[in-house]
Amino acid sequence: MKINAISLVAATLLAAPAFAQSASGDAAKGEKVFNQCQACHVVAAPDGTVLAGRNGKVGPNLYGIPESKAAAVEGFKYSKGLHEAAEEGLVWNEENFVQYVQDPTKFLQEFTGDKKARAAMMFKIRKEEDAQNVYAYLVSLVK
Repeated sequence: MKINAISLVAATLLAAPAFAQSASGDAAKGEKVFNQCQACHVVAAPDGTVLAGRNGKVGPNLYGIPESKAAAVEGFKYSKGLHEAAEEGLVWNEENFVQYVQDPTKFLQEFTGDKKARAAMMFKIRKEEDAQNVYAYLVSLVK
C-alpha cells in the first residue's frame, strides 16, 4: 500500500506542470484563428502526430510552446533577435506570447532593449483577443 501511495504522489507531482498551464482565451476560437498560422507552423506531438496545421515548416513546431523557453525547438534557425531574447530568459507565457504575435519585432526590441533586434516572423495577429485565443488553443493541444 505504501508503494502505491508513493507512486500516486510521484505521478501527481510529475503531471503538475501540465495541469498548471492555463490560458484566459477560448481554445475553440483559437483553433479558427490558428488557420492563419498554419501556412508556416505545425503543431506535431513528439511521436510525429500532427495535431494542427498542414505540416508548415517555415516556422517552428508549436507543440509544447506554452510555458517553454524561447528558441527551444532543436534544429530550427531562429533570428538573432529571438536568440538574444532567449539568452535573456524569454519564456512563452501567455503575456509574452500575446505581445510577440501582435508585433514580433517590436516585442523583441522592447524585451531585449536592442533597437536593432528583428524577428523572422512577419505575420501579426492584430487583435489581442485573437492572440489570447491562439495561446489557449496551443495549451489545449498538450493537455
